[in-house]
Amino acid sequence: MATHFIRIAFASALMLWNISALCVELVRYPIPETSGDRRYDYPRKLLELALSKTQTKYQVVYPPIPMNQERQVRELEAGRTIDVGPIPTSAERETRLLPIRIPLNKGLLGWRLGLIRNGDEALFSNVKTLDDLKRVRLGQGHEWPDTTILEGSGINVITGATYEGLFKMLTGKRFDYFPRSVMEIWSELDENKDTLKIEQHLALHYFYDSYFFVNKHNTKLANDIREGLEKAIADGSFNKLFEEYWGEAVRKARLNERTVIELDNPLLSPETPSNRPELWYGHVQQR
Repeated sequence: MATHFIRIAFASALMLWNISALCVELVRYPIPETSGDRRYDYPRKLLELALSKTQTKYQVVYPPIPMNQERQVRELEAGRTIDVGPIPTSAERETRLLPIRIPLNKGLLGWRLGLIRNGDEALFSNVKTLDDLKRVRLGQGHEWPDTTILEGSGINVITGATYEGLFKMLTGKRFDYFPRSVMEIWSELDENKDTLKIEQHLALHYFYDSYFFVNKHNTKLANDIREGLEKAIADGSFNKLFEEYWGEAVRKARLNERTVIELDNPLLSPETPSNRPELWYGHVQQR
């Protein structure tokens, strides 16, 4: 696992030697800040699928520079090191960059279950409403848009500087509930199953997802990604890939059996495609 992204970066470097012979356009895609973080695998496959449906021949490569969400935003804005990133959206990010407004995960990023410490189930047995949730300490990354969303609903959020550090903070009782998307939580549980578990009766939901973002001036790449994604939606290959990666995770989440606490998202831009139900899991509509 530790060498996964090193191998990807090395293979990408080899591709550079033959670029003129291959007659392809390289698209630089980020690697995550830690080697065990597999959250970028699905959007990478989705990007490759979209680009395969365009007239331009593209090759996705991986500069060996680990980066978090905000680092991706800065690099794209400056036109350095990467060309596209799968980034959770906000109105501010959509102003700084050029978004392709098709939610990569059908809105699953806004469906949240909670990681808790083993033995702490009783802390949540009476949490049924937003007011109940306000009495619980939640954890999130300090640059994540989720933090603003949760705080906007009056929730007590303890922030951490790094992704891996948040799991240590939860184990160390700095906070008590770590909301994770239904896509992320199962692999994260596998990595921390000796100390953590998934809380069994709650789910949080807010209207939220990631888009592919590019530099504001990279309109050709943006148009090609959009064209490819629309073709994948139309021919069913988008849904097929989504089901391959996330179908079992959604079924295991048992969302229809949980108490769902709905939260407003103050970060949405007016251009959010909430009028296209085919783009959202469960045909969610903006509140």
